[in-house]
Amino acid sequence: MAGLRLGPLLRYVDWESGSRATVWVEATRPCTAEVRCEDGAAGTAPTFAVEGHHYALVVVTGLTPGATTAYEVLLDDRRVWPPEDSRFPPSTISAPAPERAGADPVRVAFGSCRWAAPPGHGYGPSPESRPHPGGADPIGPDALDTLAAGLAADPSAVRPDVLLLLGDQVYADETSQATRKRLAARRDLREAPGAEVADYEEYTHLYDESWRDPEVRWLLSTVPSCMIFDDHDVIDDWNTSAAWLRDMRNTPWWHERIVSGLMSYWVYQHLGNLSPDALETDPVYAAVRATPDGTEALRVHAAEVDADPSRARWSYRRVFGRTRLLMVDSRAARVLDEQRRSILREEEERWLSEDALSDPGAYDHLLIGTSLPWLLPPLIHEAESWNAALCRGERGERWARVGEKVRRAGDLEHWAAFPESFRRLSELLREVGSASDAPATICVLSGDVHHAYIAEPQWPGSTPDDTPSSRILQLTCSPVHNSVPGYMRVGFRFGWSRAGRRLGRALALHGRTERLGMRWRKEGGPWFGNQLMTLTLHGRKAALTLVQAKARTPGAQLETILERRLTPND
Repeated sequence: MAGLRLGPLLRYVDWESGSRATVWVEATRPCTAEVRCEDGAAGTAPTFAVEGHHYALVVVTGLTPGATTAYEVLLDDRRVWPPEDSRFPPSTISAPAPERAGADPVRVAFGSCRWAAPPGHGYGPSPESRPHPGGADPIGPDALDTLAAGLAADPSAVRPDVLLLLGDQVYADETSQATRKRLAARRDLREAPGAEVADYEEYTHLYDESWRDPEVRWLLSTVPSCMIFDDHDVIDDWNTSAAWLRDMRNTPWWHERIVSGLMSYWVYQHLGNLSPDALETDPVYAAVRATPDGTEALRVHAAEVDADPSRARWSYRRVFGRTRLLMVDSRAARVLDEQRRSILREEEERWLSEDALSDPGAYDHLLIGTSLPWLLPPLIHEAESWNAALCRGERGERWARVGEKVRRAGDLEHWAAFPESFRRLSELLREVGSASDAPATICVLSGDVHHAYIAEPQWPGSTPDDTPSSRILQLTCSPVHNSVPGYMRVGFRFGWSRAGRRLGRALALHGRTERLGMRWRKEGGPWFGNQLMTLTLHGRKAALTLVQAKARTPGAQLETILERRLTPND
């Protein structure tokens, strides 16, 4: 008898037809998964197997546009969701009404960096092993968990239309005490990679730990989600530089780690990002489902992608009424050659540019999702650009060696560490925002840096023809559940200061870096804590809310830190 190991996760909801959605599940054995909705919509899919695990991505058809319907999950005709003793409201699918695109608000919540359990602490996903809400969590309440608890307790509460998880959904290199115990039962942790995950099976435990949390499990079953990886989904500073990659490939455990990381990302995150039409034409998805055990097909694909990243595109496009989201892979698609260093490969840049510029009159808001912030505090930006100049040999071989050590020690590997990529992205956003039918807002949504802030660029000396009419913003929000040392908080604040800007200019002079044709200022923050941002997009209006999870008695609550209009109210 098949049981439900993990899920369901409501992933893709089709805003263009209003009639389709996808639901992801993991079962305990081979079976047929079925989703049945109260309004008669339904879908079935046989499970496919990877490394002894069984998954299905069910395409639900026949949804009623503009309506919300409860659903249940069956495995071989036996209901497994919702559980008989569930304390949560029914899981639902809300199908948008395409004819009302732009007339109804779209709410996009986003954040990144979520430890399911902090490293070194023994509590995990089960209710009996977690601390009491608002209690002994050393890094404070989990913002995602707190959001879920609040929505479940108040059926009238407004839910996000989509949740964007912008990286570090799991931490392969910083495992909890509970996970370490599982790893120690399988192998000797005194041998590399030690208490980090080593293979696919160990990755599955990370997702179990993260997604079996009762509140989060319910939330992901009823709010559609879009995901993209960042470094900790594989390893800290993944693809920082060519020298870093050479060093990793020389270790005996790296190949299995990267192959397993890409395989598990494909199964647990990437598939759900795709539309039903994209799934129908995906050759890897077809190959994995064509055999009783798709392990070898997926393993070959992951190994090929590791050797040649151009063999896969993890970036994707989503449409929410008159809002366009371009989710960008800023990790696996990098060019690491110091003399032509780029955060995106040529074909990825072309895809981003073409999608951003195509039919701009068809959308009112453009969202660029990238795990790494485009605009950093000015001092940090200049430090990363300076470091990139040193590493490519601008000040000689000795400085290049020093630069590589500084790069790894300081995590200097954001957009600013790829100066040409930064420049091209900036010019693309300026071009889109200066078009005659430009969107009202262009927002770059990012995480990674364990705090939240708002930054806005300016192009001094621009002519009226090339001055953006769109409001262009960097919106950074992390962590969902993590921490940041006190000295880094001081550094982030100093990075925005006048003294920090002056120090940044000194670094630019030393590195002989090219002066930028733009500057930017902080419009809000920095804010520190476990937090989520939500964009509310209604017609050509946009508003932003920032909430933080605060310990209360009883339980935890989301406290509103910021509410701000991003566009004129008329």
